[in-house]
Amino acid sequence: MKLFFHMGRYLLFIRQLFRKPEKLGLYTRQVLAEIDKLGVSSLGIVGVISFFIGMVVIIHLTANLGNPLIPDYYNSYTTRDVLVLEFSSTVLCLSLAGKVGSNIASEIGTMRVTEQIDALDAMGINSAAYLVMPKVIGLMVVVPLLVILSILIGLIGGWFIAVVGNLMTTNDYLFGIRFNFDSYKVLYTLVKSFVFAFLITSIAGYHGYYTKGGALEVGRSSTLAVVYGMISILIANYLITQIMLS
Repeated sequence: MKLFFHMGRYLLFIRQLFRKPEKLGLYTRQVLAEIDKLGVSSLGIVGVISFFIGMVVIIHLTANLGNPLIPDYYNSYTTRDVLVLEFSSTVLCLSLAGKVGSNIASEIGTMRVTEQIDALDAMGINSAAYLVMPKVIGLMVVVPLLVILSILIGLIGGWFIAVVGNLMTTNDYLFGIRFNFDSYKVLYTLVKSFVFAFLITSIAGYHGYYTKGGALEVGRSSTLAVVYGMISILIANYLITQIMLS
């Protein structure tokens, strides 16, 4: 029963987010601030993870597909598809669910237990929209850009280890990246990144907004935001893949 209770309250929370804002200009400034806070601050971790994953993928492929009958460029071709289809959207957003989701839930949860949200409600402000909607929009704007950057950095990482490790030539690597390119796969991963960004921020905002108690409950809300955010990403990943690629 608790599952249905939370699902219903979450849907009501989402409806509250999309109500007309009191001052559009104020929300615009908040969105820009959240883009910097949630997105730009994640550039470092995105770059490091993507670079090393690109190296690991190309090493695995060259080790397991080392066959004279299989051209070398198939390794970079497969690396490109791995990054585009799954890693740079799903795996990256799972990482962001931990970093960004816990940050949002703990920030809003702290505001709830210190009665700052109650003060906003008393002033007639739609506190849910004011606190959460800029985060939702900000992350939905920046995550697709982070995904594209992740693909690029991952491919650079793969090229680096391929050349330094003498696994394949630069010409073969570049040919494999361009081979049989399908732009629909990029559209697919961008759609997933939009949906994942919405789920991360809205679920984290929900758990933070309805926090009750003190510091211990804030920590629990942060944990729940990460767990349910990751589960929702995995479910959405399956559904979007079934719809767009089946």
